[in-house]
Amino acid sequence: MAKQLKEIQENSDDLEPKYRAPALEKGLDILELLARNSEPMSSSQIAATLDRSVSELFRMILALEYRGYIMQVNDGYALTNKLFTLGIAQGSTKNLLEIALPAMKDLSADLGQSCHLVVRSGDQIVVIARQESPMDLGFSVRVGYRRPLIVTNSGALFYAFASVERQKSWLPQIVASASQRDIDQFNIRVSQSLEHSYIKHPSDFVDGVMDFCMPIITRQGVIATLIVPFIHIKDQHIPEEKVLESLRQTTIKIAHDLID
Repeated sequence: MAKQLKEIQENSDDLEPKYRAPALEKGLDILELLARNSEPMSSSQIAATLDRSVSELFRMILALEYRGYIMQVNDGYALTNKLFTLGIAQGSTKNLLEIALPAMKDLSADLGQSCHLVVRSGDQIVVIARQESPMDLGFSVRVGYRRPLIVTNSGALFYAFASVERQKSWLPQIVASASQRDIDQFNIRVSQSLEHSYIKHPSDFVDGVMDFCMPIITRQGVIATLIVPFIHIKDQHIPEEKVLESLRQTTIKIAHDLID
């Protein structure tokens, strides 16, 4: 084993240039940068952040726009849902959606509230499905919505129930651009996750919404989270216990059906 490692180290300098694809790497750098930023970025902002010239990235930006991976928004560029759609085409994700959507429909009908399904994507979470409330009033999140993992309830649940090895591999990327306040709040949410196996927390983004978030756990660990963004409707009288129990039974059913 030691000999093999030595040979790899000695040959690494020769192997790296041979297998590099500079044009492809530029395109991936642009896509990953836009994925990390919630706001559109101009070509000059993209170039400055990637430490490249605008002229160096100009053709790549045009090519990505032509192929439908990015689009112009006001004076900048943002990701389209094309990468998300490609990801959904994977078998495991399709199976999750096929099983989760009927259960989510039943949950929304039971509670009179909307719900949405979230998976982890690198250092972010992304909404891959939603079920609208059957009531006249409701709150929902668009499919494709993403946020940094460290500032979300779902992110805390993914991290809390991950193996120690996975936590160690995720941590550098998770905290790379986080503030100390983000890290402190994240630690609190992780503790709540471990103590209750769910998170109940007022929405950080919308007043009047209480988020109830639970993990869907299989042999692979937490594969997704299911969230009910609960809004108080005057004609509705649904106790918190009812929300938690219905949400718990739904996550158990989805996990059970995935295993079968």
